[in-house]
Amino acid sequence: MSDTLAELLAAKIRDVPDYPKPGVVFKDIAPLLGDAEALAALVDHLAARAKALGATKVVGLEARGFILAAPAAYSAGAGFVPVRKAGKLPGDCHRQAYDLEYGSAVIEVQIDAFAPGERVLVVDDVLATGGTVEAALDLIRRGGAELAGVEVLMELSFLGGRARLAPLLGQAPLETVITV
Repeated sequence: MSDTLAELLAAKIRDVPDYPKPGVVFKDIAPLLGDAEALAALVDHLAARAKALGATKVVGLEARGFILAAPAAYSAGAGFVPVRKAGKLPGDCHRQAYDLEYGSAVIEVQIDAFAPGERVLVVDDVLATGGTVEAALDLIRRGGAELAGVEVLMELSFLGGRARLAPLLGQAPLETVITV
């Protein structure tokens, strides 16, 4: 990934202080999503990574990960799998509780979302403490799939998510476009 891509995308992300609670600085990607050039550049980058890693499925983490993962999956010729908050998917689901930087949650994936041996690329907007991605990795493995890699738009390095995930990745890469 080029510094030019990181610069283009970083210029389109705004900080929203004290959201969703005091002391948290929310990284708002709405301006990036609203810019056709920036959005296309990001989707093209994610699709190229999915192809390079041999991904057969691209997982999008609720909610902003959906926005990035679905068009990347389409462009890469891969399937898209949503990983959602508890109670949002029909049918039988694998579920996993986890902690975030400002609370806790449960995510789910449908039991039949993956075939054994499929290669899965996880896509999300922000890597903070790593809790959401860690929970998603557990769901993918329980579904019988193999992790191809993790692609994240922005990493908040001061929260230590990369170190938390390192032992869980095996040979799969964790890549971010922007590191703050």
